[in-house]
Amino acid sequence: MSNEAPVRTISTQVAIVGGGPVGIALAIALGQHGVRCCVIERHSAPQQVPKGQNLTQRTMEHFRSWGCATELRAARTMRADRPITGWTSYGSILGEHRYPWMPREEVGAFYAEANERLPQYRTESVLRTRLAELDSVTVLTGFTAEEVGQSSELAWVAATTRDGERIRIEAQFLVGCDGARSVVRTQTGIGQERSDVERLMVLAVFRSTEFDELVEPLDISFANVLNPTMDGYWQFFGRVDDRETWFFHCPVAPGTDTENIDLSEILHSAAGASFNFEIEHLGFWELRFELADSYSDGRIFIAGDAAHSHPPYGGYGINTGFEDAANLAWKLIAEIEGWAGPDLLASYSAERRPVFASLRDRFIRRSIEVDRAFLQNYSPAQDPDAFTEAWAQRSFGTAAEVDSYEPNYEGSPLLTSSIPGAAPGAVGAHLARARAGHHLAPGELADGGAVFDGTTIGFTLLTLQQAGAQELVDQAAEWGLPLRIATMTADTSLAYEAEVVLLRPDHFVAWAGDRVPGAEVLGYAVGRPATSIPPSNMTQTRSVLDPA
Repeated sequence: MSNEAPVRTISTQVAIVGGGPVGIALAIALGQHGVRCCVIERHSAPQQVPKGQNLTQRTMEHFRSWGCATELRAARTMRADRPITGWTSYGSILGEHRYPWMPREEVGAFYAEANERLPQYRTESVLRTRLAELDSVTVLTGFTAEEVGQSSELAWVAATTRDGERIRIEAQFLVGCDGARSVVRTQTGIGQERSDVERLMVLAVFRSTEFDELVEPLDISFANVLNPTMDGYWQFFGRVDDRETWFFHCPVAPGTDTENIDLSEILHSAAGASFNFEIEHLGFWELRFELADSYSDGRIFIAGDAAHSHPPYGGYGINTGFEDAANLAWKLIAEIEGWAGPDLLASYSAERRPVFASLRDRFIRRSIEVDRAFLQNYSPAQDPDAFTEAWAQRSFGTAAEVDSYEPNYEGSPLLTSSIPGAAPGAVGAHLARARAGHHLAPGELADGGAVFDGTTIGFTLLTLQQAGAQELVDQAAEWGLPLRIATMTADTSLAYEAEVVLLRPDHFVAWAGDRVPGAEVLGYAVGRPATSIPPSNMTQTRSVLDPA
């Protein structure tokens, strides 16, 4: 007779494996619209290792949609007047050559929320508190996923606790948000591109009053140090809070471990001065890029680090994961509520995967290569004039780099019009003009409200006047699709360079033009492609990369 505990079966609409920030965010996005979810997570509380600290303006828009932006800002570990910006420095933090790095405030006008900075465990705590308010979501901690599978009718995951409790969760859909070593991805058979860059990295969390005093005149929250001996890889300092706590990571020699590392030498060299410190955490990890071959297989999906991972350069990781959750959530809701077309769920991978590939190649890998080339070609000791000129050029390029990071879905199968050969990617430009496949900038409604608010339930048709929208309203009603009609101000219309904008639930433009689009356009936007679209219902979209 078996001594194994009986298996408890739970039925739900969406099962989520992994209750980190991406998994919880997905559960909130689904649960606040009544979708029944069950989340399993190994840890009962967030892990107290600072990472994923830089939250973009776009991510803060998500927190606003999820009903916890105010709570997130209140959880900040730094004082309100502490800048959340930082520097890139040559040689050491205290060296004479430095410039502002990633000044995201430069593009703040194109988003409805300002960016923020706080440790990931604080972010997770805010998300968990918000999740606890949703009756439609069940969270089971202490469970480790061991097996996943699917049939034509459902997807399932089997999980156990250390004490031997066993559960089987059956759902319409299953989403793996279980990290870079995803059990869901592996057992589903989704392959991945993987490229190791043969770098062992150290991560140290330390406390030091003396270090805090050294960098206080700089008034920064983080710093990247370009050291000629690092071959283009950063030595990175990040402030955890206002209580002398920092984290630091950089490449170290192969075989380095907690016993043989000379952390004092590394820290003092990167800082440019000696100081006393206490270690709170010391660990090692391998620098690599990973990208799943697909973000879905049948009823099973992956998001966040389960779908993609990269070195922590630029603060893109957690933000990219949150965007995965926002993109997938509205499409799952549409499928569950019955208004999705047959191609809608497939568009999740079609839109999100190429965005990460572009981010990896254009912003992270290229950054390492550019830094490596700079360090090989310029030195203030060998040719100070050439170095100063090249360093100034790098400084001038930082704002342009921030502007060009504009993830978009040009070329998406959900669009009726796009540029020939266009594809979703991370490279674009921040413009007020409403463009199909791009995030919509903030705007005002005639009733005094904000364009951004009230847009996460279904689609929104923004117009100057509501006449002529009946065909779209009738088609939406036939499909059971929530469609909100909102009147924007003349100034907003002028900024958008459009009299009509059809907005998706994730704040990306489905269509923009000078007249209300036909029902076929709405069909494309929800994965119901038509065989032909009347030319009068199409808007021509010019690529931001095309100067013509």
